[in-house]
Amino acid sequence: MDGLTLFLFLAAAFLGGLTGGLSGFATGLVVSGVWLHIIAPEQTAVLIVLGGFVTQGYGIWQVRRAIAWRALWPFLIGGMIGIPVGTALLTTLDPGVTRVGIGALLVAYSLYGLAWPALRPLRGGLAGDLVVGLANGLVGGLTGLTGVVVAVWCQLRGGSSDAQRAVFQPVIFATFLMSAVSLGLAGLFTRATLKLYLMALPVLVVGIWCGARLYGKLDERGFRRLILLLLLASGLSLVVPALLRALLGA
Repeated sequence: MDGLTLFLFLAAAFLGGLTGGLSGFATGLVVSGVWLHIIAPEQTAVLIVLGGFVTQGYGIWQVRRAIAWRALWPFLIGGMIGIPVGTALLTTLDPGVTRVGIGALLVAYSLYGLAWPALRPLRGGLAGDLVVGLANGLVGGLTGLTGVVVAVWCQLRGGSSDAQRAVFQPVIFATFLMSAVSLGLAGLFTRATLKLYLMALPVLVVGIWCGARLYGKLDERGFRRLILLLLLASGLSLVVPALLRALLGA
């Protein structure tokens, strides 16, 4: 890895940590935009999962007093079912159509949320949480965007930024744990990848710390807009590449 590549690798780690510390999710979205161009896809997947343990673990500690652990199990059970189903569907569904469809929904929701100040909070329940957990796992298995569905659900239910993060951060952490088991069974935890992780870890931690400091300066409206912008970026990351391929192919 030459000097420029190393700089880009570490810069992405810092920005990913900054985003994760500030918002509680989307670290993988930020780093993959750079890492996929300079390291192997399987290395990127492993590093996102290992980095996610640090990002989400720190975030959970930040909002630990707001966590209602008993309220999390429907999301976790739904995710345990949805992740393997979503991964299995990759072999039967058209992945391009699926990604564009999910991306279009994310773009539409985030643009609507940014255009109007707020939505009337929805009332959740056990059945709703189970369905959201299942959908979150399905989307994660199909697209790799872990946590977007549960983040949307938390926004629709309303509540403080701490209350929202107290739900979606433990769910994302559990999803990373399940992904780590899968990657480990596939033999992807190689010495070269772990070396990259040790290089990125200090920079990632600094980014998380900076993001956490900025998070303390956000009011509820600012946090809502931040999450909507990250959801918009997530949706565009699914839609734009497909549109570019269609245009270039034409």
